Amino acid sequence: MRTGRLLVALAIAMSPLRPAAADTIKIAQIDTFSGPFANVGESFLAHNRMTVEEVNARGGVLGGTKLEIVPIDGKGNPQESLLALQQAIDQGFRIVLQASGSAVAGATAEAIAKHNSRDPERAVLYINYGALDPALTEARCNFWHFRFIEHGHMQMEALSAALAARKDVRKVYLINQDYAWGQSVASDARAMLARRRPDIQIVGEDLHPLGKVKDFAPYVAKIKASGADAVVTGNWGNDLTLLVRASREAALKADYFAPLAYMQGTPTAMGESGADHVRSIVAWHANAQPNGLEKFAEAYKQRYHQDWYWLSSYLAVRMLANAIDQAGAADPLKVAKALEGMKFAGPTGDVWMRAEDHQLMHPLYIARFTKAGKPGVKYDAENTGFGWATEVRLDAKDTVMPTSCNMQRP
Repeated sequence: MRTGRLLVALAIAMSPLRPAAADTIKIAQIDTFSGPFANVGESFLAHNRMTVEEVNARGGVLGGTKLEIVPIDGKGNPQESLLALQQAIDQGFRIVLQASGSAVAGATAEAIAKHNSRDPERAVLYINYGALDPALTEARCNFWHFRFIEHGHMQMEALSAALAARKDVRKVYLINQDYAWGQSVASDARAMLARRRPDIQIVGEDLHPLGKVKDFAPYVAKIKASGADAVVTGNWGNDLTLLVRASREAALKADYFAPLAYMQGTPTAMGESGADHVRSIVAWHANAQPNGLEKFAEAYKQRYHQDWYWLSSYLAVRMLANAIDQAGAADPLKVAKALEGMKFAGPTGDVWMRAEDHQLMHPLYIARFTKAGKPGVKYDAENTGFGWATEVRLDAKDTVMPTSCNMQRP
């Protein structure tokens, strides 16, 4: 991983931040390439570049124009990400990709909307392929923002149904990162479990600083003392890895319901202790059916020596390329209009971008972490000997939720 970080740092340092050349459309990826979540940003960069290479190998866009991803370090911080955004705008970038996290996404979406209203000749299109806060396509929706991943309410609606179906679960503990996404997970868990299973008791709740906790043992001790049968957490990255590791060391028996447990590093941290005790909600996993990306994922692992797992990256790049072709140019306004309502034959089933709120609709899977080699578990995760097994598949139409978005259009 140190080698990977060095390579990313060199790529950032050497990448020319300049307007797109005539034969290349350069796309700024403003993500976290330093600090405790740097490994996530590095993984996202590799994901995006692999898909861009596929697009370019097929002839690129606009009859031969290539796409190129240029990484810019937002440091996982809203203020730093806004500085990175301004740098990208000043250097001529007109399309921004970003995944983590929701606090950064909220600030970025607002800044882009304000910039575009002031300077429509230099408008910027915002492609969100990872930030989950429902407000981004609800109360805070805006025309220039498109989300290519299911939002938190969609995830928690499915995951809470899976938890409520477990008759052996009577006590639930909530532990989440203290920012928009984590707060949303906690709020959804309380409301949705109360609706489905009013007999379930919330026996404890913690909100902890994002990326600051080095030892989760005190939190796990509280969970264990509460007698919880299950834990609901929206934690991701290092915060989830350390939480799961502390749970394993404390021999915590409670089952985990974690929307982002499939992300890089977590399967390794869970190992055997997570087998049949962890469930996640995913858009794709290696054993999902149908699986149109099996060979793509194998090629990625051979090249980067890590698992491919982030379907929203693939959908974002592929649909963006289609929109540029449909628009006949990389002009942000034209591309945005082409994306609205776009349908795409995704690798797990048909998807579409809802025009009302710019929220992508796609199939979802409730997946259980279990021993590889069992029926339906051909591939393990991160060479652990354990992988993800589908328990429930939801078609895209079954994930649709109403929207309160009242979008102002240019």
